[in-house]
Amino acid sequence: MTIDARACAARVLSQVISDGRSLSEALPAAVQAITDARQRALVQELCYGTLRWYYRLDAMLQRLLNKPLKQRDADVRGVLLLGLYQLDQLAMPQRVAVNETVQATHALNKQWASGLVNAVLRNYQRQSAQLQEAVAVEPVARYAHPAWLIERLQSDWPDDWEAVLTANNARPPFSLRINRQRITRDEYLEKLTELSLEARPLAYVDSAIRLDRPVPVDILPGFAEGYISVQDGAAQLAAGLLDLQPGQRVLDACAAPGGKTAHILEAEPALAELTAVDIEGRRLLRSRENLSRLSLSANLVQGDAAATSDWWDGQSYDRILLDVPCSATGVIRRHPDIKLLRRAEDITGLLRLQMQLLQAMWPLLSSGGMLLYCTCSILADENSDQIGRFLEAQQDAAELPIAAGWGHECRHGRQIFPGENEMDGFYFACLTSTA
Repeated sequence: MTIDARACAARVLSQVISDGRSLSEALPAAVQAITDARQRALVQELCYGTLRWYYRLDAMLQRLLNKPLKQRDADVRGVLLLGLYQLDQLAMPQRVAVNETVQATHALNKQWASGLVNAVLRNYQRQSAQLQEAVAVEPVARYAHPAWLIERLQSDWPDDWEAVLTANNARPPFSLRINRQRITRDEYLEKLTELSLEARPLAYVDSAIRLDRPVPVDILPGFAEGYISVQDGAAQLAAGLLDLQPGQRVLDACAAPGGKTAHILEAEPALAELTAVDIEGRRLLRSRENLSRLSLSANLVQGDAAATSDWWDGQSYDRILLDVPCSATGVIRRHPDIKLLRRAEDITGLLRLQMQLLQAMWPLLSSGGMLLYCTCSILADENSDQIGRFLEAQQDAAELPIAAGWGHECRHGRQIFPGENEMDGFYFACLTSTA
């Protein structure tokens, strides 16, 4: 049976926009039955692109509709949004975009909507210049971000907020981490050249390369053998910041799906022990699978990192990596659904959880040891301000300066903005125990 790609994408969009389901959950299940690789790619492009530009497209749609659609027709709204995305953002023949999008209403058993979809898209074609001019003066539509996030970034980064928003709307790079226990970066770049895959090393990260275009991992040389992993350059900074040494006991809290866990083991194979804790069993299973592919092993523990009495053996750790749950506002270009799913009121709960985790981890750190706090957020409240609050309350905690050419020095720690040096938005702060 042939599955209509646009109808499939519309169903996914309705789940995200109307039901609050994450794209990483909704999309894989939806494309599972699509066998044609090009159609699967089209569904992905339509979903990611429409969500990336949702606030711009929605502002246009409101001007093109005479009255709002009913809640039960969320899939038709998805069709209209992805139709506008094709016309407004993709270099696709307009006739194909309109005709194929209209046909999607039949695949959804919403034949009544075919005339509506056709009229809206044709009207966009006639009024595109006026529509683009109208939405350009509305910050939410112009920057394709929710108002609360625009305001936060303007407050936190008055000189950089606009560049951050622009970077969030760009397509993310496809970056790899080289397992330097198995192969050097230069050797792997040569292998890619032999396959006519263009790539280059990333600055500041000696294990990272970026491919010029995304490709399926199974065509990458040595992937199955553990030569490389897919990981953003900013995330790869964590292992180096930990200053790992042979014989250390290391804890990776909130560890799944295991990218940083694996990198720690690759960076220092002679650790005495590495324990990786995560509360979600399904995500921890991914950690196990990733480590198995790389022929690495760690002590994987399913549990609440804050409830240390349930899993801690009482022996202190020399290094603790605390990658806390956060707003994920630094990785919006990879997960554009964050713009719709994250709310301003969520930040208060996240701040409480982050502080709870910091306070729970601190007694586990040995005297003179290091705790590396990191987030994929670009909000000061979760980052520099959070560390400031912790240092003020924890008298035996001191900050270790991060001397680096990447990112921006903050009152506490260091912040990378999305797109800088081809990295995601990340924050790092190094703390040591003086007890």
